[in-house]
Amino acid sequence: SANTLRATQEPAAAPAPAKTWTPPDIATIPQGPVGDSIRLGLQIFNDTPKYAARYVGNKLSCTHCHINSGTVPGGIPMVGLPGIFPMYRDREKEVVTFEERIQQCFQRSENGHRVPNNGPEMVALVAYTQWLSKDQMTGHAFPGRGIPPIPEMNGDKDRGSQVYTQYCVTCHGADGAGKPPAIPAVWGPDAYNQGAGMYGIPKMAQFIRQNMPQTSPGSLTPQQAYDVAAYIHFMP
Repeated sequence: SANTLRATQEPAAAPAPAKTWTPPDIATIPQGPVGDSIRLGLQIFNDTPKYAARYVGNKLSCTHCHINSGTVPGGIPMVGLPGIFPMYRDREKEVVTFEERIQQCFQRSENGHRVPNNGPEMVALVAYTQWLSKDQMTGHAFPGRGIPPIPEMNGDKDRGSQVYTQYCVTCHGADGAGKPPAIPAVWGPDAYNQGAGMYGIPKMAQFIRQNMPQTSPGSLTPQQAYDVAAYIHFMP
C-alpha cells in the first residue's frame, strides 16, 4: 500500500538517548524476612563499623568507596555485580565468588576479618546488592561499573600536599582522620590497609578525579588527582 511504501522511505527514528540509571526507591524494599535482610544490608553498607563491628578493624564503611550506598555510576557502584560473578581475578589468579570479593573488602579496605558466608551480615550484603541490581541483565556489566580510567601520570607528593590543603583538608582533616562515620580517614589507624585497592596510586587518582571533592566532583585535573593520591600514599 501507499502507506507501507511511505513508511519504508522515511528515515528510521534516531535511537532514544540512554536513560540515566536511577536507583530503586528504598520504600519498595519488600516486607518480610527477605526485606529485613535487604534493609540490614543497606545499614551495614552505610555504617559497617556499627552493623558489622566484629569484622571491621578501622572506621571505614562500604559506602566510603562505593559512593552513596553503591548507587553512583563511576563511583564504584554495586549495581549489577552479583550477576557477573563468579569472575576470574588476575590478582588472585583464580575464579572468585561475589562473597569472596566482599570478604576481600572486609580484610583489606576495612582492615578487618572474614565474615561467615552464611552469616546474617554476608547474606544481608548480598541481598542488598541483588535488590539494587534487580533490573540489570545477568551476565552483563553495569555501564557505570568501576571508575572511569585516566591517563597514567607521575604524581608529585609535594604538589599533592598543596592540593590536599586546598581541596581535601576541610573534610578529611590535616591528620587525614576524616570525620567518621560520615567522612572516611584517608591515612592513619582508621584507614584502609596496604592490601586495599585504594592503596594503589593509579586507582586512588581515578577515584579522586571522578568523585572528589564531594562538593564539586570532577573539578580536579588528572594531574592534581595523581599528585594528591601520591601525597596520601606516602602518609602512614
